[in-house]
Amino acid sequence: MNKLEGKVALVTGGTSGIGLATAKHFVAEGAYVFITGRRQPELDVAVKEISKNVTGVQSDASKMEDLDRLFATIKQEQGHLDVIFANAGGGELAPLGSITEEHFDKTFNTNVKGLLFTVQKALPLLPEGASIILNASTTTTMGTPAFSVYSATKAAVRSFARNWILDLKDRKIRVNAISPGVVPTPGYNLIGLSDEQVQEFVDGQAATIPLGRVGTTDEIAKAVVFLASDDSSFVNGIELFVDGGMAQV
Repeated sequence: MNKLEGKVALVTGGTSGIGLATAKHFVAEGAYVFITGRRQPELDVAVKEISKNVTGVQSDASKMEDLDRLFATIKQEQGHLDVIFANAGGGELAPLGSITEEHFDKTFNTNVKGLLFTVQKALPLLPEGASIILNASTTTTMGTPAFSVYSATKAAVRSFARNWILDLKDRKIRVNAISPGVVPTPGYNLIGLSDEQVQEFVDGQAATIPLGRVGTTDEIAKAVVFLASDDSSFVNGIELFVDGGMAQV
C-alpha cells in the first residue's frame, strides 16, 4: 500500500522547488493534495504538471483572507486534512546595515505570521493523529552572511514545532520541522542572485558539505513523505536535517 493512501494533504508554496516536488511525491503515495501559490499562472502550470488528485488554490500565506478562503475550499471539497506541509516562505539578502522595516515585515509576515496562521486556521479540519511538517532551514543553527532576518524566521519555525506538540498533544497531532540544506530551486534567484551567482554559490557550498554535493528537491520531498506518513508515527517535535551533513560539522 502507498504510504499516504487515502490521505488529504496541503502543501503551501507548491508551485515550484521543494513544494512542487513534495506535492508530486504525496500524490504518488496515494494522497489527494491541495497546493497554494501567490500567482495564478504558475499555479495552473503546477496543477497541470502534477496532473491528478490535486487542486490549486491561489493564496498568499501572509494574508488572512486568503487563508480563510483556502480552508473554506478544502472543507467544502474534502472535509478534512490529514497532512500539512507548511512550506511557503522566502527571503532576500540584506546585511545588518541595510535591513529595512519593509524587508523585515515582508520576511516575517510570510515565514512566521503566515506559517503560524496557516496551521492555526487548519486546526478545525485536522483529525486526531494528523501530521504537520514545517519547513525550516539549516540557518536555524548556522550563521549566514546577509541572511539574518531569514535565519531568524526559520529559528522561530523550528521553535514552533517544539511548542505546538504540547498544545496539540491531547489530539495526538505530530508536528515536526524539516531543515533542508543547499538545494538549488527557483527561489535562489528570488533572493537577489543572478544565475551565475547562484551557480558560484552552489559550487562553493558543495565543497563544505561532507557528502560533497548539494541536495535535490526530490531528496527533501522523500523526507517530508516520511514525516507525513505512519513510518514516523513516534517522531514528534524534531528538526530533521536533510543537508548532506552540512549543519553537523
